Amino acid sequence: MVSLAALAFVVLAGLVTCLATGLGALPFFLVDDVSDRWTVALWGLASGIMLSASGFGLVLQGLGHGTPVEVGAGALAGVVLVVVAHRVITDAEVDPREFAEADFRKLVLILGVLTVHSFPEGVAVGVSFANLGLDTAENTLVLLGFSVPVLAVFMTVAISIHNVPEGLAVSIPLKNLGMSKWRMVGAAVFSSIPQPIGAGIAFVFVRWARVFLPYGFGFAAGAMTYLVLTEFIPEARETGRNLENDGVPELALGLLAGALAMVPLLLY
Repeated sequence: MVSLAALAFVVLAGLVTCLATGLGALPFFLVDDVSDRWTVALWGLASGIMLSASGFGLVLQGLGHGTPVEVGAGALAGVVLVVVAHRVITDAEVDPREFAEADFRKLVLILGVLTVHSFPEGVAVGVSFANLGLDTAENTLVLLGFSVPVLAVFMTVAISIHNVPEGLAVSIPLKNLGMSKWRMVGAAVFSSIPQPIGAGIAFVFVRWARVFLPYGFGFAAGAMTYLVLTEFIPEARETGRNLENDGVPELALGLLAGALAMVPLLLY
């Protein structure tokens, strides 16, 4: 059984990652432009954390609950989902101005596109909370009365950090269209609404059917790794193309910092 309190806790974690997207619009309250150097570094930081969390956290957790074949099958399923999501997005690109102008039918379409894009990230958060509150769980922290897996904390932080430059990417064209600052924040948050939903669904599934837990950890690891390699890092390279050395030093430092940030997970 899954308690409502535990489910609410996980959805709250997903909501934190969702709200973090809105932070990407906040710099425009202070400045007219945001340095590409900082944007590249943020992409690198999020990528480093997520790659480390996937390899040293999700995969190892999966192997602790199942076989390499089960974890590998889950990882493959995660990659397939991201590939399908990318194709859906490519076939149904959403103009940022539609956030402000959409009627109900268009909002449903926009939300559908956003769902296939950010849902895997929500799933990763939900799966990482699989052992929430279990007395037998190792490597936990006590937060709000719950025994929270350290991996879940890092995964929530990683997705949140990733969402900041993503929110910035949503906000830049909206700013150029003259949208108000607070509506930019709302549009950025709206783009990540599927994450708390995905987190809740994934958490309930892996707690209800724990036999699928190794597949779930593998799924999250596969989806996260593929997203980093095919979307996050290429996005950072694209943003940094006008910087000295194409922004490679900023990206590399971000990746290194992200990887080092995961050291406490390995030592805890």
